[in-house]
Amino acid sequence: MRSFLIQGAEALHTGDAVDAVRTLAQGTDVRVRDGVITDIGRLTPEPGEAVVDASHAVLYPGWVNTHHHLFQTVLKNVSAGQGVPLMPWLEAVPYRYGPLIDEEALTVAATLGIAELLLSGCTTVADHHYLFGQGVDHDPASVLFGAAESLGARFVLLRGGATRTRSFASDEHPPMPHESLDEMLRSLDETARRFHQSGGDAMRKVVVAPTTPFYSSTPDELRELARAARRWGLGLHSHLSETNDYVRFASEKWGMRPVHWCAEQEWIGPDVSYAHMVHLDASEVALCGQTRTAIAHCPQSNGRLGSGVAPVQALHDAGAVVSVGVDGAASNEAADMLNELHAAWLIHRAAKGADAQPAEQLIHWGTDGGARALGLTQVGRIAVGMQADLALYDLNHPRYAGHHELATAPVTAGGGGHLRRVWVAGREVVRDGAIPGFDMPMWLARARRVVQRLQQRAGVVA
Repeated sequence: MRSFLIQGAEALHTGDAVDAVRTLAQGTDVRVRDGVITDIGRLTPEPGEAVVDASHAVLYPGWVNTHHHLFQTVLKNVSAGQGVPLMPWLEAVPYRYGPLIDEEALTVAATLGIAELLLSGCTTVADHHYLFGQGVDHDPASVLFGAAESLGARFVLLRGGATRTRSFASDEHPPMPHESLDEMLRSLDETARRFHQSGGDAMRKVVVAPTTPFYSSTPDELRELARAARRWGLGLHSHLSETNDYVRFASEKWGMRPVHWCAEQEWIGPDVSYAHMVHLDASEVALCGQTRTAIAHCPQSNGRLGSGVAPVQALHDAGAVVSVGVDGAASNEAADMLNELHAAWLIHRAAKGADAQPAEQLIHWGTDGGARALGLTQVGRIAVGMQADLALYDLNHPRYAGHHELATAPVTAGGGGHLRRVWVAGREVVRDGAIPGFDMPMWLARARRVVQRLQQRAGVVA
Protein backbone atom coordinates (compact mmCIF):
# COMPACT_ATOMS: atom_id res chain seq x y z
CA MET A 1 0.00 0.00 0.00
CA ARG A 2 2.08 2.92 -1.29
CA SER A 3 -0.80 5.41 -1.74
CA PHE A 4 -2.91 6.16 1.35
CA LEU A 5 -4.02 8.78 3.87
CA ILE A 6 -2.90 8.74 7.52
CA GLN A 7 -5.73 10.50 9.32
CA GLY A 8 -6.45 11.79 12.79
CA ALA A 9 -3.10 11.58 14.60
CA GLU A 10 -2.97 13.08 18.07
CA ALA A 11 0.29 14.77 17.12
CA LEU A 12 2.94 14.70 14.46
CA HIS A 13 6.66 15.22 14.92
CA THR A 14 8.26 16.44 11.70
CA GLY A 15 11.86 15.67 12.71
CA ASP A 16 12.87 19.29 12.26
CA ALA A 17 15.04 20.95 14.87
CA VAL A 18 12.75 23.99 15.26
CA ASP A 19 8.93 24.15 15.39
CA ALA A 20 9.01 20.38 15.28
CA VAL A 21 5.50 19.52 16.46
CA ARG A 22 2.26 20.05 14.58
CA THR A 23 -0.88 19.78 16.69
CA LEU A 24 -4.31 18.69 15.52
CA ALA A 25 -5.42 22.31 15.39
CA GLN A 26 -2.79 22.92 12.74
CA GLY A 27 -3.69 19.74 10.85
CA THR A 28 -1.79 16.50 11.10
CA ASP A 29 -3.15 14.25 8.36
CA VAL A 30 -0.55 12.98 5.91
CA ARG A 31 -1.13 11.79 2.36
CA VAL A 32 1.32 9.42 0.70
CA ARG A 33 1.42 8.68 -3.01
CA ASP A 34 3.85 6.23 -4.57
CA GLY A 35 6.04 6.24 -1.49
CA VAL A 36 6.32 10.03 -1.21
CA ILE A 37 4.57 12.47 1.15
CA THR A 38 2.37 14.70 -1.02
CA ASP A 39 0.13 16.59 1.45
CA ILE A 40 0.08 17.54 5.14
CA GLY A 41 -2.87 19.21 6.89
CA ARG A 42 -6.56 18.63 7.51
CA LEU A 43 -7.26 16.37 4.58
CA THR A 44 -10.36 14.68 3.21
CA PRO A 45 -10.08 11.15 1.81
CA GLU A 46 -10.25 11.01 -1.96
CA PRO A 47 -12.58 8.55 -3.69
CA GLY A 48 -11.21 5.04 -3.27
CA GLU A 49 -8.26 6.20 -1.16
CA ALA A 50 -7.10 3.84 1.58
CA VAL A 51 -7.26 5.45 5.02
CA VAL A 52 -5.06 4.54 8.01
CA ASP A 53 -6.69 5.38 11.34
CA ALA A 54 -4.17 7.35 13.40
CA SER A 55 -6.50 8.27 16.27
CA HIS A 56 -4.86 7.91 19.69
CA ALA A 57 -1.45 7.67 17.95
CA VAL A 58 1.50 9.92 17.13
CA LEU A 59 3.38 9.97 13.85
CA TYR A 60 7.17 10.24 13.59
CA PRO A 61 9.68 10.02 10.77
CA GLY A 62 11.32 6.59 10.86
CA TRP A 63 14.45 6.52 12.99
CA VAL A 64 17.81 6.58 11.18
CA ASN A 65 20.36 4.38 12.97
CA THR A 66 23.79 5.62 11.88
CA HIS A 67 26.09 3.10 13.58
CA HIS A 68 25.53 -0.58 14.25
CA HIS A 69 27.27 -3.98 14.12
CA LEU A 70 24.58 -6.41 13.08
CA PHE A 71 26.78 -9.49 13.43
CA GLN A 72 26.79 -8.83 17.18
CA THR A 73 23.06 -9.65 17.38
CA VAL A 74 24.16 -13.20 18.25
CA LEU A 75 26.75 -11.97 20.79
CA LYS A 76 24.54 -10.26 23.35
CA ASN A 77 25.41 -10.50 27.04
CA VAL A 78 28.56 -12.60 26.62
CA SER A 79 29.61 -13.29 30.21
CA ALA A 80 33.33 -12.61 29.66
CA GLY A 81 32.44 -9.14 28.37
CA GLN A 82 30.49 -8.04 31.42
CA GLY A 83 31.97 -5.55 33.85
CA VAL A 84 34.95 -4.55 31.69
CA PRO A 85 35.74 -1.42 29.64
CA LEU A 86 36.21 -1.23 25.88
CA MET A 87 39.63 -2.81 25.29
CA PRO A 88 39.14 -6.01 27.33
CA TRP A 89 35.56 -6.14 26.04
CA LEU A 90 36.88 -6.12 22.45
CA GLU A 91 39.16 -9.01 23.27
CA ALA A 92 36.45 -11.01 25.05
CA VAL A 93 33.61 -10.50 22.58
CA PRO A 94 34.07 -9.31 18.97
CA TYR A 95 37.72 -10.32 18.66
CA ARG A 96 37.04 -13.72 20.19
CA TYR A 97 33.83 -14.52 18.32
CA GLY A 98 34.19 -12.39 15.17
CA PRO A 99 36.43 -14.89 13.32
CA LEU A 100 33.77 -17.56 14.01
CA ILE A 101 30.93 -15.66 12.29
CA ASP A 102 30.08 -17.67 9.19
CA GLU A 103 27.39 -17.04 6.57
CA GLU A 104 24.66 -18.71 8.60
CA ALA A 105 25.50 -16.73 11.72
CA LEU A 106 25.63 -13.44 9.82
CA THR A 107 22.36 -14.16 8.02
CA VAL A 108 20.55 -14.87 11.29
CA ALA A 109 22.18 -11.94 13.12
CA ALA A 110 21.47 -9.42 10.36
CA THR A 111 17.89 -10.55 9.82
CA LEU A 112 16.94 -10.51 13.49
CA GLY A 113 18.89 -7.31 14.15
CA ILE A 114 17.07 -5.44 11.39
CA ALA A 115 13.75 -6.93 12.52
CA GLU A 116 14.41 -5.70 16.07
CA LEU A 117 15.17 -2.22 14.75
CA LEU A 118 12.05 -2.12 12.56
CA LEU A 119 9.96 -3.04 15.59
CA SER A 120 11.29 0.07 17.37
CA GLY A 121 10.30 2.33 14.46
CA CYS A 122 13.72 2.41 12.78
CA THR A 123 13.54 2.52 8.97
CA THR A 124 17.17 3.16 7.97
CA VAL A 125 20.03 0.99 9.23
CA ALA A 126 23.71 1.86 8.76
CA ASP A 127 25.77 -1.20 9.64
CA HIS A 128 29.50 -0.99 10.31
CA HIS A 129 30.54 -4.49 9.28
CA TYR A 130 34.27 -5.14 9.47
CA LEU A 131 34.62 -8.92 9.02
CA PHE A 132 36.18 -8.93 5.55
CA GLY A 133 39.25 -10.62 4.12
CA GLN A 134 41.31 -13.57 5.25
CA GLY A 135 39.23 -16.46 6.59
CA VAL A 136 35.86 -15.12 5.38
CA ASP A 137 34.40 -17.61 2.88
CA HIS A 138 31.20 -15.70 2.06
CA ASP A 139 30.28 -12.25 0.77
CA PRO A 140 29.13 -10.25 3.80
CA ALA A 141 27.84 -7.38 1.65
CA SER A 142 25.43 -9.68 -0.19
CA VAL A 143 24.22 -11.19 3.07
CA LEU A 144 23.61 -7.80 4.68
CA PHE A 145 21.94 -6.14 1.72
CA GLY A 146 19.87 -9.29 1.19
CA ALA A 147 18.63 -9.29 4.79
CA ALA A 148 17.66 -5.61 4.58
CA GLU A 149 15.86 -6.10 1.27
CA SER A 150 13.92 -9.09 2.59
CA LEU A 151 12.52 -6.91 5.39
CA GLY A 152 12.08 -3.72 3.36
CA ALA A 153 14.55 -1.61 5.34
CA ARG A 154 16.65 1.19 3.92
CA PHE A 155 20.26 0.03 4.33
CA VAL A 156 23.70 1.64 4.38
CA LEU A 157 26.76 -0.62 4.46
CA LEU A 158 29.56 1.06 6.38
CA ARG A 159 32.10 -1.22 4.73
CA GLY A 160 34.74 -1.75 7.39
CA GLY A 161 37.81 -3.89 7.52
CA ALA A 162 41.48 -3.64 8.35
CA THR A 163 44.84 -4.00 6.65
CA ARG A 164 46.36 -5.00 9.98
CA THR A 165 44.94 -6.66 13.04
CA ARG A 166 45.48 -6.09 16.73
CA SER A 167 47.48 -8.53 18.84
CA PHE A 168 44.52 -10.17 20.58
CA ALA A 169 44.94 -13.47 18.71
CA SER A 170 46.31 -16.51 20.51
CA ASP A 171 46.96 -20.17 19.81
CA GLU A 172 43.40 -20.88 20.96
CA HIS A 173 41.69 -18.04 19.10
CA PRO A 174 42.26 -17.07 15.46
CA PRO A 175 43.01 -13.48 14.40
CA MET A 176 40.34 -11.15 13.08
CA PRO A 177 39.97 -11.16 9.28
CA HIS A 178 42.10 -8.60 7.47
CA GLU A 179 43.11 -7.80 3.90
CA SER A 180 45.68 -5.82 1.94
CA LEU A 181 44.88 -2.28 0.86
CA ASP A 182 44.63 -3.39 -2.78
CA GLU A 183 42.18 -6.13 -1.81
CA MET A 184 40.13 -3.69 0.22
CA LEU A 185 40.00 -1.13 -2.60
CA ARG A 186 39.04 -3.75 -5.19
CA SER A 187 36.29 -5.11 -2.96
CA LEU A 188 35.00 -1.63 -2.13
CA ASP A 189 34.86 -0.69 -5.80
CA GLU A 190 33.01 -3.89 -6.70
CA THR A 191 30.59 -3.56 -3.78
CA ALA A 192 29.80 0.05 -4.64
CA ARG A 193 29.18 -0.83 -8.29
CA ARG A 194 26.78 -3.60 -7.26
CA PHE A 195 24.85 -1.90 -4.49
CA HIS A 196 25.41 1.84 -4.11
CA GLN A 197 22.69 4.29 -5.10
CA SER A 198 23.66 7.94 -5.11
CA GLY A 199 20.30 9.68 -4.74
CA GLY A 200 18.95 11.32 -1.61
CA ASP A 201 16.20 8.70 -1.59
CA ALA A 202 18.57 5.72 -1.98
CA MET A 203 17.46 2.39 -0.58
CA ARG A 204 21.08 1.17 -0.63
CA LYS A 205 24.32 3.01 0.02
CA VAL A 206 27.96 2.06 0.58
CA VAL A 207 30.38 4.00 2.80
CA VAL A 208 34.16 3.50 3.14
CA ALA A 209 34.68 2.64 6.80
CA PRO A 210 37.97 1.10 8.02
CA THR A 211 37.32 -0.09 11.52
CA THR A 212 39.46 2.37 13.51
CA PRO A 213 41.85 4.96 12.04
CA PHE A 214 44.72 4.36 14.47
CA TYR A 215 44.69 0.60 14.59
CA SER A 216 43.25 -0.69 11.30
CA SER A 217 45.29 1.09 8.60
CA THR A 218 48.45 3.13 8.16
CA PRO A 219 48.27 6.91 7.64
CA ASP A 220 49.16 6.52 3.95
CA GLU A 221 46.41 3.93 3.54
CA LEU A 222 43.87 6.18 5.25
CA ARG A 223 44.64 8.99 2.82
CA GLU A 224 44.37 6.63 -0.13
CA LEU A 225 41.02 5.34 1.13
CA ALA A 226 39.72 8.89 1.60
CA ARG A 227 40.74 9.86 -1.92
CA ALA A 228 39.20 6.72 -3.42
CA ALA A 229 35.94 7.30 -1.55
CA ARG A 230 35.70 10.84 -2.87
CA ARG A 231 36.45 9.71 -6.44
CA TRP A 232 33.64 7.19 -6.16
CA GLY A 233 31.24 9.61 -4.46
CA LEU A 234 31.11 7.59 -1.25
CA GLY A 235 31.09 8.78 2.35
CA LEU A 236 33.65 7.97 5.08
CA HIS A 237 33.06 6.52 8.54
CA SER A 238 35.01 5.04 11.46
CA HIS A 239 35.22 4.79 15.24
CA LEU A 240 36.98 7.62 17.07
CA SER A 241 37.74 8.77 20.62
CA GLU A 242 35.44 6.24 22.25
CA THR A 243 37.69 6.11 25.32
CA ASN A 244 40.69 8.01 26.66
CA ASP A 245 42.89 5.28 25.17
CA TYR A 246 42.45 6.93 21.76
CA VAL A 247 43.53 10.29 23.12
CA ARG A 248 46.51 8.80 24.94
CA PHE A 249 47.63 6.80 21.89
CA ALA A 250 47.44 9.79 19.53
CA SER A 251 49.25 12.02 22.00
CA GLU A 252 52.07 9.55 22.63
CA LYS A 253 52.53 8.45 19.01
CA TRP A 254 51.90 11.67 17.08
CA GLY A 255 51.72 14.45 19.67
CA MET A 256 48.21 15.37 18.49
CA ARG A 257 44.57 15.03 19.47
CA PRO A 258 42.68 12.33 17.49
CA VAL A 259 40.42 14.62 15.44
CA HIS A 260 43.34 16.83 14.39
CA TRP A 261 45.37 13.77 13.41
CA CYS A 262 42.48 12.41 11.34
CA ALA A 263 42.13 15.79 9.63
CA GLU A 264 45.78 15.54 8.55
CA GLN A 265 44.90 12.20 6.91
CA GLU A 266 42.06 13.95 4.99
CA TRP A 267 39.43 12.36 7.23
CA ILE A 268 37.37 15.45 8.04
CA GLY A 269 34.44 17.21 6.42
CA PRO A 270 30.73 16.89 5.56
CA ASP A 271 31.25 13.47 3.98
CA VAL A 272 32.82 12.06 7.18
CA SER A 273 31.13 10.65 10.28
CA TYR A 274 32.61 9.11 13.41
CA ALA A 275 30.97 6.87 15.97
CA HIS A 276 31.28 7.78 19.66
CA MET A 277 33.62 10.85 19.89
CA VAL A 278 33.18 10.81 23.65
CA HIS A 279 36.54 12.34 24.53
CA LEU A 280 36.98 15.60 22.59
CA ASP A 281 38.48 18.87 23.67
CA ALA A 282 37.17 22.30 22.66
CA SER A 283 39.49 22.55 19.65
CA GLU A 284 38.24 19.23 18.28
CA VAL A 285 34.61 20.21 18.78
CA ALA A 286 35.27 23.47 16.93
CA LEU A 287 37.00 21.70 14.03
CA CYS A 288 34.12 19.23 13.65
CA GLY A 289 31.71 22.15 13.62
CA GLN A 290 33.70 24.18 11.10
CA THR A 291 33.95 21.21 8.73
CA ARG A 292 30.38 19.87 9.29
CA THR A 293 31.80 16.51 10.32
CA ALA A 294 29.15 14.19 11.78
CA ILE A 295 28.93 12.12 14.95
CA ALA A 296 27.02 8.89 15.44
CA HIS A 297 26.15 9.25 19.12
CA CYS A 298 25.84 5.86 20.91
CA PRO A 299 24.80 6.71 24.48
CA GLN A 300 23.76 3.24 25.67
CA SER A 301 26.92 1.52 24.47
CA ASN A 302 29.06 4.32 25.91
CA GLY A 303 27.22 3.91 29.21
CA ARG A 304 27.36 0.11 29.14
CA LEU A 305 31.17 0.12 28.69
CA GLY A 306 31.76 3.03 31.05
CA SER A 307 33.23 5.14 28.24
CA GLY A 308 31.55 8.43 29.16
CA VAL A 309 29.07 10.87 27.63
CA ALA A 310 29.78 12.47 24.26
CA PRO A 311 29.58 16.31 24.06
CA VAL A 312 26.79 16.22 21.48
CA GLN A 313 25.18 19.54 22.41
CA ALA A 314 28.53 21.30 22.06
CA LEU A 315 29.07 19.60 18.70
CA HIS A 316 25.58 20.61 17.54
CA ASP A 317 26.09 24.20 18.68
CA ALA A 318 29.45 24.34 16.85
CA GLY A 319 27.81 23.23 13.58
CA ALA A 320 28.58 19.51 13.48
CA VAL A 321 25.90 17.08 12.35
CA VAL A 322 24.63 14.98 15.27
CA SER A 323 23.01 11.60 14.69
CA VAL A 324 22.23 8.54 16.82
CA GLY A 325 23.30 4.90 16.58
CA VAL A 326 22.56 1.87 18.73
CA ASP A 327 26.09 0.46 18.20
CA GLY A 328 26.64 -3.26 18.30
CA ALA A 329 24.10 -5.30 20.23
CA ALA A 330 27.00 -6.91 22.10
CA SER A 331 27.78 -3.61 23.86
CA ASN A 332 24.14 -2.62 24.24
CA GLU A 333 22.34 -5.97 24.55
CA ALA A 334 19.59 -4.61 22.31
CA ALA A 335 18.99 -2.81 19.01
CA ASP A 336 16.14 -0.44 19.76
CA MET A 337 16.24 3.17 18.60
CA LEU A 338 13.34 4.24 20.78
CA ASN A 339 15.12 3.06 23.93
CA GLU A 340 18.37 4.59 22.66
CA LEU A 341 16.71 8.01 22.56
CA HIS A 342 15.06 7.48 25.94
CA ALA A 343 18.43 6.55 27.44
CA ALA A 344 20.04 9.62 25.86
CA TRP A 345 17.33 11.81 27.36
CA LEU A 346 18.16 10.46 30.83
CA ILE A 347 21.95 10.15 30.53
CA HIS A 348 22.53 13.73 29.43
CA ARG A 349 20.30 15.09 32.17
CA ALA A 350 22.10 13.00 34.77
CA ALA A 351 25.42 14.37 33.54
CA LYS A 352 24.51 17.98 32.76
CA GLY A 353 21.29 18.93 34.51
CA ALA A 354 17.53 18.64 34.12
CA ASP A 355 17.35 21.06 31.19
CA ALA A 356 19.83 19.13 28.99
CA GLN A 357 18.77 17.60 25.68
CA PRO A 358 15.04 18.24 25.26
CA ALA A 359 13.22 15.29 23.72
CA GLU A 360 12.45 17.32 20.57
CA GLN A 361 16.17 17.83 19.99
CA LEU A 362 16.86 14.13 20.39
CA ILE A 363 14.08 13.22 17.97
CA HIS A 364 15.63 15.59 15.42
CA TRP A 365 19.05 13.97 15.86
CA GLY A 366 17.56 10.48 15.56
CA THR A 367 15.74 11.28 12.32
CA ASP A 368 16.83 14.26 10.22
CA GLY A 369 20.30 14.36 11.80
CA GLY A 370 20.89 10.73 10.87
CA ALA A 371 19.63 11.21 7.34
CA ARG A 372 21.96 14.18 6.82
CA ALA A 373 24.91 12.25 8.24
CA LEU A 374 24.29 9.53 5.63
CA GLY A 375 23.58 11.86 2.70
CA LEU A 376 19.91 10.82 2.53
CA THR A 377 18.48 14.25 1.79
CA GLN A 378 14.94 12.98 1.11
CA VAL A 379 14.67 10.97 4.33
CA GLY A 380 14.29 11.83 8.00
CA ARG A 381 11.53 14.47 8.03
CA ILE A 382 7.80 14.58 7.54
CA ALA A 383 7.45 17.17 4.80
CA VAL A 384 5.93 17.35 1.35
CA GLY A 385 8.25 15.73 -1.19
CA MET A 386 10.06 13.58 1.37
CA GLN A 387 10.14 9.80 1.35
CA ALA A 388 7.32 8.21 3.35
CA ASP A 389 9.54 6.57 5.99
CA LEU A 390 7.12 6.80 8.90
CA ALA A 391 6.41 5.26 12.30
CA LEU A 392 2.93 5.44 13.85
CA TYR A 393 3.07 4.87 17.64
CA ASP A 394 -0.12 3.64 19.31
CA LEU A 395 -0.86 5.44 22.59
CA ASN A 396 -3.57 3.00 23.71
CA HIS A 397 -1.39 1.58 26.46
CA PRO A 398 -1.12 2.21 30.23
CA ARG A 399 2.41 3.55 29.67
CA TYR A 400 0.98 6.63 27.96
CA ALA A 401 -2.06 7.17 30.17
CA GLY A 402 -2.00 10.58 31.80
CA HIS A 403 0.55 12.12 29.41
CA HIS A 404 0.01 15.85 28.94
CA GLU A 405 2.56 16.11 26.11
CA LEU A 406 1.75 13.38 23.60
CA ALA A 407 4.10 14.36 20.78
CA THR A 408 7.20 13.29 22.71
CA ALA A 409 5.61 10.49 24.76
CA PRO A 410 7.19 7.56 22.84
CA VAL A 411 10.65 8.91 23.79
CA THR A 412 10.03 10.25 27.29
CA ALA A 413 8.01 7.22 28.45
CA GLY A 414 10.62 4.72 27.25
CA GLY A 415 9.95 1.01 27.16
CA GLY A 416 9.06 -0.99 24.10
CA GLY A 417 7.34 0.89 21.30
CA HIS A 418 3.72 0.04 20.52
CA LEU A 419 3.70 0.41 16.77
CA ARG A 420 0.51 0.52 14.77
CA ARG A 421 2.35 0.88 11.47
CA VAL A 422 5.84 1.45 10.06
CA TRP A 423 6.43 2.33 6.41
CA VAL A 424 9.61 2.57 4.32
CA ALA A 425 9.11 4.55 1.11
CA GLY A 426 5.39 3.99 1.62
CA ARG A 427 5.72 0.22 1.90
CA GLU A 428 4.26 -1.23 5.08
CA VAL A 429 6.97 -3.12 6.99
CA VAL A 430 5.34 -3.32 10.44
CA ARG A 431 1.63 -3.74 11.22
CA ASP A 432 0.25 -3.88 14.75
CA GLY A 433 3.63 -4.65 16.31
CA ALA A 434 4.59 -7.45 13.92
CA ILE A 435 6.42 -7.75 10.60
CA PRO A 436 4.00 -9.07 7.97
CA GLY A 437 5.00 -12.49 6.67
CA PHE A 438 8.01 -12.77 8.98
CA ASP A 439 8.31 -16.13 10.78
CA MET A 440 9.66 -14.84 14.07
CA PRO A 441 9.62 -18.20 15.95
CA MET A 442 11.67 -19.82 13.19
CA TRP A 443 14.29 -17.07 13.22
CA LEU A 444 14.51 -17.09 17.00
CA ALA A 445 15.08 -20.85 16.95
CA ARG A 446 17.85 -20.37 14.38
CA ALA A 447 19.44 -17.74 16.62
CA ARG A 448 19.48 -20.13 19.58
CA ARG A 449 21.22 -22.76 17.46
CA VAL A 450 23.78 -20.21 16.20
CA VAL A 451 24.60 -19.06 19.73
CA GLN A 452 25.07 -22.64 20.88
CA ARG A 453 27.35 -23.39 17.94
CA LEU A 454 29.43 -20.23 18.54
CA GLN A 455 29.85 -21.11 22.20
CA GLN A 456 31.03 -24.58 21.31
CA ARG A 457 33.50 -23.30 18.69
CA ALA A 458 34.84 -20.73 21.14
CA GLY A 459 35.29 -23.43 23.77
CA VAL A 460 32.84 -21.80 26.18
CA VAL A 461 30.62 -24.91 26.45
CA ALA A 462 31.34 -28.56 25.74
